[in-house]
Amino acid sequence: MRKQNRLLWLSDLMLLVVAMVWGTSYGVVKGALAFYPVLGLLALRFGLTFVVLSPALRSLRYVKASTLAGTFGAGGLLLGIFLAETFGILLTRASNAAFLISLCMVLTPLVEWALLRRKPLRAEWGAVALSLLGAWLLSGGVAEPGPGDALILLAAFLRALNVCVTRRVMRDVALAPLAVTVVQAGTVAGGSLIAALLFAPRQWQPLPTLAGHGMFWASMFYLVLACTLFAFFAQNHAVKRSSPTRVALLMGSEPAFGALFACVWLGEQLSVGAWVGGGLIVVASLLATVRWGTRTVTPGVVAQHQ
Repeated sequence: MRKQNRLLWLSDLMLLVVAMVWGTSYGVVKGALAFYPVLGLLALRFGLTFVVLSPALRSLRYVKASTLAGTFGAGGLLLGIFLAETFGILLTRASNAAFLISLCMVLTPLVEWALLRRKPLRAEWGAVALSLLGAWLLSGGVAEPGPGDALILLAAFLRALNVCVTRRVMRDVALAPLAVTVVQAGTVAGGSLIAALLFAPRQWQPLPTLAGHGMFWASMFYLVLACTLFAFFAQNHAVKRSSPTRVALLMGSEPAFGALFACVWLGEQLSVGAWVGGGLIVVASLLATVRWGTRTVTPGVVAQHQ
């Protein structure tokens, strides 16, 4: 029993660290964009991730062609997510992005209703109302969000759609989750590179030198090693040992860490109303994620960050 409690405490700590790491990623990306454009940054970040994880591609030889096609479809969705999210971070505050992207948990039940005909629960409808109020307060009471906030909201919707698509793809037991991550990383890297070469040549620039741009390269390795590789392993390890409710509560702290990091690292300032709005979005995300009656968590929602 003591050993189990120790393992549970370790799992909770790992999830909290993942939430902190993912929360800080918005501020880190915001800082990296001062050195390198969006498409080049995405191609570099996910290209490195693809190279590191490429040995996992061997498992795809046992996967059906239809499943493989669905995996590439999910990769295309992820490309859209990161294009909208990263351009959004460029155009808005990192703290806004951290709060607004968590709306994907609220939007997922609505997308499920449209695609999979699963009607949202009462708590999920309440989460939608809370999240709308929170987003309104976070934007300063403005009816129309700015371009950056609108792109983050689009990314949140695409994440919700990606949850449902990935859930269908993962029904194939021969498909390893790590292989899905590799395909998605390769799709984002390749798609960003092609988009830069064909439509936005200025987005593809010579890489910053290591000597004069240590902060950029430190940010890049942090995004690859901490926000993708470590977080993926730690989350999968911890979810097997912790209850779904504890997972949702711990991961729900990600936006708060993101806002705090943006305030400390980037010097961003949020009004009292914006903090209240962000808090409402976090509460709404928890209501949408945790099934309080059955104590299960919406499948696939927690594991959508890269």
